[in-house]
Amino acid sequence: MTEAVASTPSSLGGAANLAIDIHTHYVPHGWPDLATSDETAAEGEWPWLRIDTERDATIMLGTNEFRRIESDCWDAERRLADMDADGIDAQVVSPTPVFFSYGRDPIEAAKVCRIFNDLALEICAPAPKRLLPFAQVPLQDTDAACREVERCKVNGHLGVEIGNHVGDRDLDDAGIIAFLQHCASIGMPVFVHPWDLPKSPRLDRWMAQWLTGMPAETHLSILALILGGGFDHLPADLRICFAHGGGSFAFWLGRVENAWHRRPDAIATSEHPPSHYLNRFSVDSAVFTEPALKLLIDTLGADRVMLGSDYPYPLGERPSGALIRSASGLDDSVRTALLGGNARVFLGPAAVDRLRQ
Repeated sequence: MTEAVASTPSSLGGAANLAIDIHTHYVPHGWPDLATSDETAAEGEWPWLRIDTERDATIMLGTNEFRRIESDCWDAERRLADMDADGIDAQVVSPTPVFFSYGRDPIEAAKVCRIFNDLALEICAPAPKRLLPFAQVPLQDTDAACREVERCKVNGHLGVEIGNHVGDRDLDDAGIIAFLQHCASIGMPVFVHPWDLPKSPRLDRWMAQWLTGMPAETHLSILALILGGGFDHLPADLRICFAHGGGSFAFWLGRVENAWHRRPDAIATSEHPPSHYLNRFSVDSAVFTEPALKLLIDTLGADRVMLGSDYPYPLGERPSGALIRSASGLDDSVRTALLGGNARVFLGPAAVDRLRQ
C-alpha cells in the first residue's frame, strides 16, 4: 500500500469539520463476463469494460460505447490524491447507474448486484476511513432488494444508491415504498440518482438527456414521494437524498404548491400540501452557481443540502466543494454544515464511527 492510499483525513482538521462528498461514483477495473457467465448469461447488451490504456477504459454495452472513463473510477490512490487536492476528507462511493440492471430478470439482477457490490468494497478497502461504499440492489424485486441491502450492510456498505424509477414504476410504487421502509428500519441511508433517461431525436443534441432529462426525472421522483403519498407511508427517520440538487424541484415548488390548492381534484393526493414535506429529504450541492445554491438553502433549509460533486465524471464539480467554499453570504456554521455536518447526520452513526477511527 502506498503512502497516498494510506493517508488519513487532513484537509479541515477535527472530525466535526470534515468535508464529505456524498455524490461520487465508481466503476471496477473489470468484472466477470456477464454475457457468458453461467450466473447471468441472457440475451441483450450486457455492460463490459474495454481497457484502452493503463489509465483509460470504455464502458461498453454490447458493441456500443457507453462512456469513456479514466482510472479515477477504480484507482483508490488516484482518487485520494484528487480528494487531497480538493480538500475532501471522505467520499461516498456509489455505483454508476448503468449497472443497475432493473430491466433484467430479478435473479440475474441480484447476481449482478452482488458482483458489483463486492467489487466496490475492494475499491474502497485501501482507505476505509475516507472511501465510504454505497450498494446497489435489484429494485425490481422488493424481497431480493431487501436481502441484498441487508447483506451489504453486514459486509460494510454504509448506504444504498437507487435509480429514480423502475420502468414505469416511480418511487411511490408499493414495492419501492416497502424497500424504503426496510432501509429506514435497518438504518441505511438512500441516495436517489436519475437513470434510464427519456430518449427522442430532440434529446440527442448537446447532451440534452443529461441537461434536461436528469433534472426533470429527479423532480418527477420527488413529486412521486409527495403527491403519490410516498412520504405519508414512510417513517420520518428515513434518510433519503436526491442527486443534482433535487433537479428542478426547488425552482418549481411554488407551481406545485399552487396546483395542489387550485386543482385538489387532480393534485391533492397527499395528506398535506407539498411544502409540508420539505423536511423529509435532502439534496446535494451539484448545481454549480451561487444563486442556485442559495435557492436550495432558502427552499429546503441549510440542514437539507450536502456537498456533492458527481466525481469523477466530466459534468461534475472540480474542485469538489468549490461552490460551497466560495459562496458569499454563508455564515461559518452554514458552510460547515453544507461541507460535512449534514452528511454526518445523513450517513448515520456507522459512518461517523468509521470516520472517527
